[in-house]
Amino acid sequence: MIDRQPFDLKAYVRDIAMRPCFICGLIENDPACFHHRIFEDDETIIFLSKYPTLPGYCLVCPREHRKDLAHDMSTDEYLRLQEKVHLLSRALKSIFDAERIYVLSLGSHQANSHLHFHVVPLPAGVPLEKQQYHALMAEHGVLQIPDSEMAELARRIAEAYHSVRTNRG
Repeated sequence: MIDRQPFDLKAYVRDIAMRPCFICGLIENDPACFHHRIFEDDETIIFLSKYPTLPGYCLVCPREHRKDLAHDMSTDEYLRLQEKVHLLSRALKSIFDAERIYVLSLGSHQANSHLHFHVVPLPAGVPLEKQQYHALMAEHGVLQIPDSEMAELARRIAEAYHSVRTNRG
């Protein structure tokens, strides 16, 4: 069982106010924006959430800073991004034997304005009252996964993602 820690929302808001965009910082290799990477190409970056509420909680983002899904992306760009969300969903399902894969686009123009999709495996057996939004809300605590385990998890997901990409169908 992985320990949960209360999420310090005030510290989080203070931290994100100090830099314009943590996703752009990650792409630019700013050490203050470190996250465990799963996949990246010329258009997309996929990485583990720094504040996971479930194991395998990933974010899928366009590399270019885009704020608005409806206005800042062409249909073709959106479909290519969603293809990666789908491939990641298949990879996560294979690793976690997930009952469901949650996919959401969250963020705000005040913070985390860089368009991103949360892709999260729901483990089988989670009681109904702890599924859906409850399972995703940091207010119920974030998992405390040691860095070495996060690195190993990122490696396993990257391997599964590569396998799914290679064996499409």
